[in-house]
Amino acid sequence: MSSNSTTKVKAQGGILEGSNPAHYDSSNPIVIFIIQAGIIIIFCRLLHWPLSKIRQPRVIAEVIAGVILGPSVMGRIPGFTDAIFPTASIPNLNLVANLGLVLFLFLVGLETNLRFLVSNWRVAVSVSAAGMILPFGLGCAIAYGLYNTFQDEPGTVDINFGTFLLFIGIAMAITAFPVLCRILTELKLLGTNVGVIVLSAGVGNDVVGWILLALCVALVNAGTGLTALWVLLVCVGYILFLTFIFRPLFLRFLRQTGSLQKGPSQSVVAITLLIALASAFFTQIIGIHAIFGGFIIGLLCPHEGGFAIKLTEKIEDLVAALFLPLYFTLSGLQTDLGLLNTGTVWGYVVGIIAIAFTAKVAGGALASRLCGLLWRESFSIGVLMSCKGLVELIVLNIGLQARILSTRTFTMFVVMALVTTFATTPLTVALYPKWYQVKVERWRRGEIDWKTGNPIPSDARTDSIALAKQQQRALPVRKLLVYLRLDGLSSICTLAALLSPNRPPLPKQHPDTLASPDPAAEETATPANKTEEEDQDEDQDPKPTLQVHGVRLLELTDRDSSVMTVSELDHLHYPLWDPVVNTFRAFGQWHDLSIVAGVSVVPEHSYADTVVSMARDDSTDLLLLPWSETGSMSEHHSLDLSSVLDDPIATRFVASAPYTAFAESVLRNVRCNVGLLVERTPRIRNNGRGLRDKPSLGGLSIRSGNLNLGGGIGSDRGLAVVPTTRKVHHILLPYFGGKDDRFAVRLVLQLIRNDQVTATVVHVVIGAGGVAAPKAAVAAGVLGGVRNRKKDGGSTSSSSGDGGGGGSGKKRDVDDSDAVYLAALRDSLDEEVAARMVFKKLVLAGGIENSSSGVVERVVEHV
Repeated sequence: MSSNSTTKVKAQGGILEGSNPAHYDSSNPIVIFIIQAGIIIIFCRLLHWPLSKIRQPRVIAEVIAGVILGPSVMGRIPGFTDAIFPTASIPNLNLVANLGLVLFLFLVGLETNLRFLVSNWRVAVSVSAAGMILPFGLGCAIAYGLYNTFQDEPGTVDINFGTFLLFIGIAMAITAFPVLCRILTELKLLGTNVGVIVLSAGVGNDVVGWILLALCVALVNAGTGLTALWVLLVCVGYILFLTFIFRPLFLRFLRQTGSLQKGPSQSVVAITLLIALASAFFTQIIGIHAIFGGFIIGLLCPHEGGFAIKLTEKIEDLVAALFLPLYFTLSGLQTDLGLLNTGTVWGYVVGIIAIAFTAKVAGGALASRLCGLLWRESFSIGVLMSCKGLVELIVLNIGLQARILSTRTFTMFVVMALVTTFATTPLTVALYPKWYQVKVERWRRGEIDWKTGNPIPSDARTDSIALAKQQQRALPVRKLLVYLRLDGLSSICTLAALLSPNRPPLPKQHPDTLASPDPAAEETATPANKTEEEDQDEDQDPKPTLQVHGVRLLELTDRDSSVMTVSELDHLHYPLWDPVVNTFRAFGQWHDLSIVAGVSVVPEHSYADTVVSMARDDSTDLLLLPWSETGSMSEHHSLDLSSVLDDPIATRFVASAPYTAFAESVLRNVRCNVGLLVERTPRIRNNGRGLRDKPSLGGLSIRSGNLNLGGGIGSDRGLAVVPTTRKVHHILLPYFGGKDDRFAVRLVLQLIRNDQVTATVVHVVIGAGGVAAPKAAVAAGVLGGVRNRKKDGGSTSSSSGDGGGGGSGKKRDVDDSDAVYLAALRDSLDEEVAARMVFKKLVLAGGIENSSSGVVERVVEHV
């Protein structure tokens, strides 16, 4: 090397030295990749926002974003493709996208629960088979024309017609199971006959479709028929090995690590992902696509204890937010709508769409009709089974990579996938609306006539209705519906216990001590020969008079794990391991309450509709809504407690906009009585210097410059709970008149049947010239408000007075009627109950402050 030679080091200053960040550098491709990924993700999110308003899946936005960024639209701008998507950078983008595809197919396998197929195998096999055979057959018919017209185009390999026919048939017959689950969940169809059948048939369609695709890829990649046979035999042996050897060992490993009980740890997640990647590697090197290996591992992962759901929660965000948009946008980049430029091509496009849609709908509808479903239900199943979605695009991309399809035929099938997926939700809503679902449900219960829609007259049903009304008059709350929330669970349990009359437990005796000492008597004893003590216990232990139905609402998000939770609620017995439901159920058993608790996973905007529907279906007497202390629908308290401590009342009622909207929606639409349960604000003790100690998390508190970490003697661990020595609940009910307040009085009468409850009913009379009485009845500390929405009961009666038609005369009549009503109630009480309930009267003259709080303050002062 000469002394004049110099070694030039590449400039490291970046844009500060004038380098172009969009220029592709093979030694440092991360810059151009970030630019590409950022543009793709932003485009996908922007397009999905308007499409989500019409309930379209995200894959539609991702493919359309690719079409816009590709040669069809923005690719026509000079220099755009070379600057943003240079040819040399596409392999790196493909690598990341295909890695995400393997992980996504692993998630699809996790989401596919074979129990749906096993539990409903008859209808699932019939609908799935009919939904695949008819589209497959018609797809083979159109494959003949496609093969002879487009097979010689650039980018394809010379394959025999049988392989091409198999691939086109698969593309026509396959159904997008993940998109199908999302649509069924958003339309609330999972609990209907349509949802159960579609879910079961979709599992079978999904599994068979991937197996046929693996067969097709093996035939394309194999040089000879003998090689293809060996590939298939190795694949079958690999599946048998995974099923009968790997899966039992994997289950044993998960049980030993506790992953089935408490969820997968980071090490278990890493091991599972490595197994999925190793399986993808093996299927790729034997001549089958790598996605098949990831799918098989996901399919074999256990669903016990919610393991599949918890594992999905760990990795789904990265796959859905980053990897999948890249893959499906690449599909759009390879779609060139400009190639659809002749009448012949458009004729094939229309034919492909018509066959893919009508064959799927006809096959699914006919099979469903033969299984006994109505025509509307059958056609709804057919429309849902026609959804192609992202699975179809994966199949098409495999065909393009294997050079089975040319770019033109690939574009034709992409258009078909977009059209069929886009039409699924609107057509399902039109064919199977909510009113039709209610009508079918009532008709199958024998409540209405199908043709007229009128109720079926029945003496037995009339007698039961009359009996129900009589019981309702005797006891206002026999059926209680409770919205279960973690932050209001303690108050809910307390009020539910008070509504049920307390019965002192009877002294029990061990059964062995009651046995007869005579062995002969023991041998002749039968279950029918009960002892006198047992008969006495049964007589004194009547059935619970209060039925409590608790509903736990979980938010349905856009994550796959949320959809899996909905689809597997029954199979996983989710309510059995939900902590809130378990606590409420255990409380009911301890207090002899008849409790039914369930879990519903719905979007947050559907919370109110769900509660209203349950109240209507259960003929609820009282719906109890606990007030949200957090100010939102979330049950978790905010870490910022300063506003609550400074002004707890204002924060509770002003900053609760989301929950207020939910409560208002329930009050506006429900037809039963509604109670808002507001907890008392805990007293924050004074620290002796005029300052309040702020409760903190984890024992950490801040006091005017002193930091207390807690843990030692005398450390402050929050608000102390002092044991209650006098377990007496006192209710104050201001009575203003009207059907709402009359129900509130009857509710108080039911509460004081419990000997630990006392009550004071204050009849508030507004004098002439005063303000109108507040409409909400407030029970201090226990019941925040009761609102009666029933049309047929509790209307206030008025007697004919001598005051003519004047307003003051009418008001005196109403007040007199209320006084007579309260007096009749007071006189009807027995001595034991009357000792715990006091009736008072408060007359307020004109000029009183026109607000509920002002009147209630006067009531409290009067008491």
